[in-house]
Amino acid sequence: MATSDTVHHCPFDFAEGLEFDPTLRRLMTEEPVARVTLSYGEGTAWLVTRYEDVRLVTTDRRFSRAAVAGRNFPRMTPAPIVQSESINLLDPPASSRLRRLVAQAFTAPRVEAMRPAIQRIVDGLLDEMADHGPPADLVAHLSSRLPLTTICEVLDIPEDDRPELRRRAMAMMATGAATKEAAIQAKAELRAYFKELTQVRRASPGEDLISHLATARDGEERLGPDELAVMAMVLMMTGHDTSTYQLSNITYTLLTHPEQLAKLRARPERLPDALEELLRFIPFRKGVGIPRIALEDVRVGDVTIRAGDTVHVSYLAANRDPARFPNPDELDLDRSPAPHMTFGWGVHHCIGAPLAVMELRLAIGTLLARFPGLRLAVPAERVRWNDESIWRYPYELPVAW
Repeated sequence: MATSDTVHHCPFDFAEGLEFDPTLRRLMTEEPVARVTLSYGEGTAWLVTRYEDVRLVTTDRRFSRAAVAGRNFPRMTPAPIVQSESINLLDPPASSRLRRLVAQAFTAPRVEAMRPAIQRIVDGLLDEMADHGPPADLVAHLSSRLPLTTICEVLDIPEDDRPELRRRAMAMMATGAATKEAAIQAKAELRAYFKELTQVRRASPGEDLISHLATARDGEERLGPDELAVMAMVLMMTGHDTSTYQLSNITYTLLTHPEQLAKLRARPERLPDALEELLRFIPFRKGVGIPRIALEDVRVGDVTIRAGDTVHVSYLAANRDPARFPNPDELDLDRSPAPHMTFGWGVHHCIGAPLAVMELRLAIGTLLARFPGLRLAVPAERVRWNDESIWRYPYELPVAW
């Protein structure tokens, strides 16, 4: 057991398949509110890992995302990913205003209206995979294409621009020290691209999501030019990241848990609940994201966090908290649904989560229905896993049927 003044260095670079990070497991077991340093940034931060403690930090107004602005805070990437105008770096009521405006684009009827288009994209991609024949790389045929195609269709981003936008987005997520300048440049280029694009849409709106955001109003309120550009940029990046990697991760997890896959094949109507369990279980990223700053002294667990301290939370650890999820390290597709934290919590819960979940349901459901004999085409230990960014996913996922 560490003492209260112990500082742990946490590179969060574990990348062995989808096994749970042993450093994170040790901290959540032995010191659920721990003082840590990360690979980049200055000073130390608190790392909070228990479900109830994470919920406290993410909902209590005494912890501020906005106060992070301008700080060289402990982080996983050489350059900060987040931007000061982003909704992810705002506190209520400023974040509430933006969320009200953006939420108009993600109402249940609007997301449901996207279903036919997403299903057509899924069907077309799986047609190509079937024509290719086994073995086929699921990443190349489905995972890397569906979410990016979907969000770019929703945002009406020209098809010729999409590969370069994805390259820049991936450059921002890299964790190697040598990637800092490339990440800074990619961030500036993306911002410039979306500033120009949003100006055009505001002047001549269409039916796409950017146009809807440009014209959305809450009383007299509307998004300013910089807010609109950054929001469009954030939507493009986050609108394909989680879904892209989770499509591969979920498929890999099902194919390496045959008894659970058999349950799902026997009762395909259980897919929505099964996906919630898969999203809880899979450590889809590494480490931590954007921290918060304590605005006053706050007791969290057995620790007093002082005003001005930086506080990180681990949604990954919260999803494996045995106090919240019995036998948390077991994948159980019969588990009763319970709120997980894969899409965040509180005022910064991912506003596009309904679209991501729809993509996953349609893609995984259609994949399993069309390829009843789907299996890994290589031994599981030969699958190569990303070790270059904050995300966890296989570079390729060869499958056969």
